[in-house]
Amino acid sequence: MTQPSSHQWISHFLGTDPPRSKSLVMTIFGDAIAPHGGRLWLGSLIELVAPLGVTDRLVRTSVFRLVQEGWLVAHREGRRSSYALQPDAAPRFARANRRIYAPPGVDWDGRWTLLLAPNGSIDSALRAAVRKELEWEGFAMLAPGLLAHPAAAPDSVAEVLGRVGGRDKVFVCAATELPDVGARPLAELVREGWDLSGVMAGYRRFIDAFTPLLDLLGNAPAPDPEQAFIVRTLLIHAYRRVQLHDPMLPLALLPQPWPGSEAFTLARAIYRLVWAPAERHLMDVLRREDAGAPEADAGLVERFGGLR
Repeated sequence: MTQPSSHQWISHFLGTDPPRSKSLVMTIFGDAIAPHGGRLWLGSLIELVAPLGVTDRLVRTSVFRLVQEGWLVAHREGRRSSYALQPDAAPRFARANRRIYAPPGVDWDGRWTLLLAPNGSIDSALRAAVRKELEWEGFAMLAPGLLAHPAAAPDSVAEVLGRVGGRDKVFVCAATELPDVGARPLAELVREGWDLSGVMAGYRRFIDAFTPLLDLLGNAPAPDPEQAFIVRTLLIHAYRRVQLHDPMLPLALLPQPWPGSEAFTLARAIYRLVWAPAERHLMDVLRREDAGAPEADAGLVERFGGLR
């Protein structure tokens, strides 16, 4: 029996789980364009996504919506348009990228970050905005007006509060267990506050889908640059869809074995195989529209613990 190829894997993946165009454009900006200055011409974007089954019309609709939502900013030069990361959105892209390419698990010192907004202390609109944004950062609402996370990054909390207008309006503190008082362990709050079943199932689906691809890539010549870019994009798009719903709790508090660890190892292995030829394709496309398109910044090769 003929061994299937990575090209066949791509065709099957796109046929069974085609990515939504707007979400795919977000993936490409975060993974591929952000390291190259965060800006590209519309024609380059259309060329990059065409092999993924995204039409010219869908690209234009996607970037229009992303501009409306505050993720991108548009520029026109004559008849041509370019799109760049909105400066106010850049910190959110940076935080998402730190999460996506960092190994799971945090060295935990037992301290929890608590955010308190007692009834009447803030209005309902601000309360909803704080909750929405911090739940995206992995916080859980343990009680009305009480959000918690065992490994929150202070800079992320500060950025969220500043962006939604909550700075100096809510209480933020750190908490640890008091020994010898007969209380339940704080670690048990994970079962109370987070339903991890959906995240675990998502990681397992990712592992089932991409393990065959790693086997194919490991037993075949290196993919050509365009195919490598397609693989890299589909990989990060699928991994991102699961990983950005992961509350990023310390491994010490998670069910074992934690499938996020296996998913990270798999994503890293595939990314290391395809990132360099994918970069060649990306630069060829970018420089057809802009001869001065910059090379990737140093952060690219630091992804997944180092690519070289």
